[in-house]
Amino acid sequence: MIKEFKDFIARGNVVDMAVGIIIGSAFTAIVTSLVNNLINPLIGIFLGKIDLSNMVLTVGSAQFKYGLFLNSVINFLIIAFVVFLMVKAINKFRKKEEKKPEAPSPEVQYLKEIAETLRQKNDK
Repeated sequence: MIKEFKDFIARGNVVDMAVGIIIGSAFTAIVTSLVNNLINPLIGIFLGKIDLSNMVLTVGSAQFKYGLFLNSVINFLIIAFVVFLMVKAINKFRKKEEKKPEAPSPEVQYLKEIAETLRQKNDK
């Protein structure tokens, strides 16, 4: 059982996934900081304070803090848009790999020869 676990951990995809989660976590911190410290204050200049957290609906003794929910939705949309722009910028600067034309498979080559032979017979 230990050998199986060792083999499982040593597989490339598990290690890649772990690295992806760590990088994703660090990236989340960067994007959240960008949104909270740069973008939200910039939007606040034009629209006023964007804090809806004090909006509460009280029914009996229950409080529904829909303002906090709206804040989370707004922050998500801003973060998603920033991530979209960053991915778009990264893809723009990435070198596009040139695709080499693949050599036709033997089957395709054989079918081309058959088609050429049939064309020659029809031309005669």
